[in-house]
Amino acid sequence: MFRRLFPCMIALVAACSSSDDGPPTGSPGAAGAAGSAGGAGAGGGAAAVATLPPLASAHTTLDSVRDPKRQGQGDQKTQPNPALVENWAKYESEGWGDTVDAPGNPYVTRTLPGATAPAVGASPKRLVRFAHLADLQLLDDESPNRAASTDGASPLDAALRPADAELCRMTNAAVRTINALSKKDPIDFVLMGGDNADSAQSNEYDWMLSILSGSERVECDSGDDDDPVPGPGNDGKDPFRAEGLSMPWKWVTGNHDVLVLGNFRVDDAKKASALGTKAVLGTRDYSRGGTVDTGDFVKADPRRALHTPTEAMARVLADKDGHGLSAANATSGKAFYTFDVPSTPIRFFVLDTAHEAGGSEGVITQATIDSVIKPTLDAARTEKKWVVIASHHSAEALTPDGGAFGKKEPGAITMDQWLTFLGGYDNLLFSMVAHSHVGRVAPRVPTTGHAYWEVMTPSIADFPNAFRVVEIWDQDNGWVMLRAAVTDISIDDDAVAAAGVHRGVTDYTSGWLPGPDRRGEATDRNVELWIQKPAP
Repeated sequence: MFRRLFPCMIALVAACSSSDDGPPTGSPGAAGAAGSAGGAGAGGGAAAVATLPPLASAHTTLDSVRDPKRQGQGDQKTQPNPALVENWAKYESEGWGDTVDAPGNPYVTRTLPGATAPAVGASPKRLVRFAHLADLQLLDDESPNRAASTDGASPLDAALRPADAELCRMTNAAVRTINALSKKDPIDFVLMGGDNADSAQSNEYDWMLSILSGSERVECDSGDDDDPVPGPGNDGKDPFRAEGLSMPWKWVTGNHDVLVLGNFRVDDAKKASALGTKAVLGTRDYSRGGTVDTGDFVKADPRRALHTPTEAMARVLADKDGHGLSAANATSGKAFYTFDVPSTPIRFFVLDTAHEAGGSEGVITQATIDSVIKPTLDAARTEKKWVVIASHHSAEALTPDGGAFGKKEPGAITMDQWLTFLGGYDNLLFSMVAHSHVGRVAPRVPTTGHAYWEVMTPSIADFPNAFRVVEIWDQDNGWVMLRAAVTDISIDDDAVAAAGVHRGVTDYTSGWLPGPDRRGEATDRNVELWIQKPAP
């Protein structure tokens, strides 16, 4: 996802592919282990570590919704860029980021194939409860590979955000919220939505793994030891303790996890530029308060080393229980795997739709269907499993080439071909997706065969800074029901995460984050989605 001018992105390709810059400064060092993720190049720091108490309570948007106080959106053509620090004072004084607690949104019931939902049977049973956490996009906002100076009033979306520096703390707020909800009603696991890191950098993986799995010290800083707001624990560059998720979490690969800026293949030129000092298309300069600049001013940092897809999968596999991955995933660099919910017929099938050759959109080839996807779905049908697929890209985001910065992939299938193939499996019930940073629910209906529900979750990185809590029920009447509630991250007792949310709201109300309602319509938010049970 980008909000950039197209010619400037072409310039990035040319700049990062040039050999004029010479060899990188320094050499790739070993990535910091999750659980001790210090600020890269920040001197190790003796700075005090902020410790946040566990949240006393949390709630979904069934109870209340954090809404912008300012109604409607401004015009990008007349409002200054809210991601530039020089414009923050204006937006603060005018209240563009202020919010109110609005009434909650009730569940909306929808059915496939559109019939009225029948009465619940005598013994309904909840089979699983999980959180869907998507598009964290934890980024190194001082990396020389960023394209911050290309930010403009464009339909492309997000090389620069007002909350760049706070994204780690906002992700940590999501973790605290999930843990608090689980204390009230247990959450079995967290299913990631992809784009967990932002630009395939090693330090981004350090931060992501440390926040999700827990660490006594996380410092989302690189280059110099920055302290934009003097003092400990009061800005996004300060170290903090991450409590980590209290339940297992499962990996899903997004385009940003394996591509530079979510669009460009990791090659030797990109690896060199990540470790260098030249910001060709602009990055934040915290020696000047976080302003965006171009030129040869970046402090080189070996922890910015880029991960290839195989290296990325190996990093995740090495953390805690591997988060669903196996040695085969680390070898292939592709995250295709399944896991079952114990004592239920539910099987999750995680698909890797990222296109490692480049481009932000999804790619699935016929060869992958034949060798991986079809055998896996066939086995699930034989074993009478109800399937929930999970991928970063939705069906409509499938392309023949990955999009503008990719290349045509032989045998890549279209959305219609994908739906036709999936229509042959009546045991496929639901699909969990992300990528677009909006809330949406869509019935996926092929021209022939079986339909299923596709559920898209909003992002942590952009307004409304939310995830979903999802339950699947056997209604004991021949139907299965998925119940999903959008959940705003709780920012209680966390002034840094609160500042990030405030700036994210400003991005939305100013009109620089396009979209009239990124939570989705009422029928997309808190939903109960009914579908008939597969044939015995």
